[in-house]
Amino acid sequence: MESLKPFTVVALLEDLPSYGLARGQVGTIVETHAPGVYEVEFSDNDGRTYATLALRADQLMPLHHTLVGAT
Repeated sequence: MESLKPFTVVALLEDLPSYGLARGQVGTIVETHAPGVYEVEFSDNDGRTYATLALRADQLMPLHHTLVGAT
């Protein structure tokens, strides 16, 4: 898996019902805690944060707005 960095937009790969989060929800990495552990912020369309939690890289999929590898 590619290295994730702050401000990377990611999708959640599993349901986390105790946090009110479902697979596919989109968040943004805001901090790296340790290798492979990231603080992810989930916000609504108005920019209001509704969840922030530390997640492992294997729980996340980076999203891309451009063709990967394009120049």
